[in-house]
Amino acid sequence: MLRFTALEKSSNRAPVPVNSPSSKVSDYYGVNVFDKEKMHKHLSKEVYKQVIEATNTGQRIDRKFAELVAAAMKSWAISMGATHYTHWFQPLTGTTAEKHDAFFDLSDDGRAIETFSSSALVQQEPDASSFPNGGIRNTFEARGYTAWDPSSPAFIMEGVSGKTLCIPTIFVSYTGETLDYKAPLLKALHALNQAAVPVCQYFDKNVSTVYSTLGIEQEYFLVDIDLFNARPDLEMTGRTLFGATAAKGQQLEDHYFGSIPSRVQSFMVELEIESLKLGIPLKTRHNEVAPSQFECAPIYEDINLAVDHNSLLMDLMEKISRKHHFKVLLHEKPYAGINGSGKHNNWSLSTSTGKNLLSPGNSPKSNLQFLTFFVNTIKAVHEHADLMRASIASASNDHRLGANEAPPAIMSIFLGGQLSAVLDEIEKAVKDKKMTPEEKTALKLNIGKIPEILLDNTDRNRTSPFAFTGNKFEFRAVGSSANCGHAMTVLNTIVADQLKKFHSEVEGLIKKGMKSDEAILKVLRKYIVESKNIRFEGNGYGDEWKKEAKKRGLNNITTTPVSLDAFVSKKTMQVFGENNIFNHRELEARHEIMLETYIKKIQIESRVMTNVATNHIIPAAIKYQHLLVKNVEGLMGIKMPKETYAAQVELIKEISSHLAIIKKNCDDMVLARKKANAIVDLRARAIAYCDKVKSYFDIIRYNVDKLELIVDDESWPLPKYREMVTIR
Repeated sequence: MLRFTALEKSSNRAPVPVNSPSSKVSDYYGVNVFDKEKMHKHLSKEVYKQVIEATNTGQRIDRKFAELVAAAMKSWAISMGATHYTHWFQPLTGTTAEKHDAFFDLSDDGRAIETFSSSALVQQEPDASSFPNGGIRNTFEARGYTAWDPSSPAFIMEGVSGKTLCIPTIFVSYTGETLDYKAPLLKALHALNQAAVPVCQYFDKNVSTVYSTLGIEQEYFLVDIDLFNARPDLEMTGRTLFGATAAKGQQLEDHYFGSIPSRVQSFMVELEIESLKLGIPLKTRHNEVAPSQFECAPIYEDINLAVDHNSLLMDLMEKISRKHHFKVLLHEKPYAGINGSGKHNNWSLSTSTGKNLLSPGNSPKSNLQFLTFFVNTIKAVHEHADLMRASIASASNDHRLGANEAPPAIMSIFLGGQLSAVLDEIEKAVKDKKMTPEEKTALKLNIGKIPEILLDNTDRNRTSPFAFTGNKFEFRAVGSSANCGHAMTVLNTIVADQLKKFHSEVEGLIKKGMKSDEAILKVLRKYIVESKNIRFEGNGYGDEWKKEAKKRGLNNITTTPVSLDAFVSKKTMQVFGENNIFNHRELEARHEIMLETYIKKIQIESRVMTNVATNHIIPAAIKYQHLLVKNVEGLMGIKMPKETYAAQVELIKEISSHLAIIKKNCDDMVLARKKANAIVDLRARAIAYCDKVKSYFDIIRYNVDKLELIVDDESWPLPKYREMVTIR
């Protein structure tokens, strides 16, 4: 049988040898990247300066300079063995996209030449109607543009049969609407810089730029490729729609930080080598909590580069895992009953002077700066909690949120008891009246203790979706398969909007004669009071928190279709519009795309569930039941007492009961799907798929899993959990 052939193959696997280019990472780090060092070597000083300024400021590169950059980039790429180039972009499919063109061309006299012009570098024209666009482009209106992003360096992707120069780009429609994850993120980062610099200058006049930084912890599962190929549900949906819980899962917690299996380590080593060659600064690798679950994490980077690198990393994981006879599973919940996978986004802010704005200093003044950005971030998340929830919503993440160490769907912020106490002190000390010298001194003493407090404030609340962890906020609710650009566009936009409001309020008080420090503290106190409900230090899994959150006015939106309403709310339209991130048409289009994606994923899961149950599970159960019937008939034929075959008869009845439930519910689910498909309104159709179609999943699965525990092991057609989560 296919299952046992797959098991035999997986048990005979040996680690794939991996050869490192050098024992020192510094010898090959970034070798495949057209980075500053290589630009400095291949470009004139004037052109190099133009590119660096464009990278730092976002300004356009003059076309005459672009021609020189293209020539240098081509020369470098060809010297590295590249034969083709592509605009590498991140459409709203959730994956990356590329169309390869050769450097090869023909001259007027028919000779073969290598060409790569500035027009090929700066702009390309893929079909915008063939990618998700939410109705922005009609099928007959195909034109769209990819445009070079100089702030993210070009790189060479090595394939089995050749090398390709990849140029990171944004993707927009012919009429200018954004159709990707990168363009809105760049706009959000620009808005944040413009809003944060004036606030920074209350404390340091030398600050000219504020950057967002991001460190992305990527969780994933590995499964043997042959076992994966023997599971149609895993192949088609990324998760197991059926599967009885293994007797031994993660309950002994012996996998976490344990010894890495040799086959897995070979995969990790090659992944790290190829990532480092592409300038992805992978630093950490380890076993995660669930069996066959792992994690890798890079050093913090500029957020635009971090998001590009994570998208590139996921591509690499897919390609390299197959070389090691694995399939990487990036789905948030590939297996029921054990931990799902997230992509923890560790977000902070840094200045052109090298200061981390979410890291306290050694003086009350530097700590007041820390508190300013700290409190404004809390306030921003409080004001836009539902939008934050929507930013991580997906059909796959719905399976993960609120279970097995994933944060709940209720947006809250964990600060730790000591920092919460600092905010409480400010709330008490800063009154509407002018502070007395004694109050100022007391407050300054309290603020001055922040670095000391944080030394002992290293614990984390794993049930919190948004937690402060020392010198950064960790957005833990982002799903493992997601493009982080989506959530980070939201976070940076709402913080930018909040900082603008903060600056306006402080300036208003200063104009009335209040000193800047007092004005800042007064506004911060107001924000601390107004955002207090979002702060929660307890267990996010408990029913008590659900009740308490409701009292506080915090929504518990557990499903994707309803959570996506936040993207088209009046408040969201306003915050994105005023900060020039999205117009209403773009938001409505994205809302439509996310609803369509949700519907299609649930629809596929429903179809696969019916097909596997009908074509694999039911025939296997009937075949085993037939063996039991023959056994009973044989025993009856030799006139054995009834009690000798009573167990077989009970099993026959139990199998029939489960089969009847599976068949009826599969049929009913098909009818529910047909009814849902007939609904014209997209939101209503998505809700119908969520409430009416998806509701059959659990009962069908329950009965299939019960059959798995009854049917003879050799007769069961699908690899089982105990087999898939054990790396041999």
